[in-house]
Amino acid sequence: QVQLVESGGGLVQPGGSLRLSCAASGSIKSIGTMRWYRQVPGKQRELVAVLLSGGTTNYVDSVKGRFTISRDNAKNTVYLQMNSLKPEDTAVYYCNADLTVPGSYNYREYWGQGTQVTVSS
Repeated sequence: QVQLVESGGGLVQPGGSLRLSCAASGSIKSIGTMRWYRQVPGKQRELVAVLLSGGTTNYVDSVKGRFTISRDNAKNTVYLQMNSLKPEDTAVYYCNADLTVPGSYNYREYWGQGTQVTVSS
């Protein structure tokens, strides 16, 4: 069974940094696009960063220049380096990935359980 497990969230002061990790485990044949979303209570989940399998990245305007998405294919892990954090970055962050499993040619979307990031003094 495929799982995505996030880590690295926590409490940080404004201007600080955090690095989120999301490791995919289980029987995986290949990983395509990987993404980070975030959600605050009462609001829709927001797409924050996208990393295509070819290396192209895209970010929501509010995090451009501050956040960096990257991946380690050998470890089936995606990262989100978050610098110059602001209180408005406070949210639960979720990783998301398109995966195939042995015996299948179809990519299916998987989600992690979420990790809380709180930016506050």
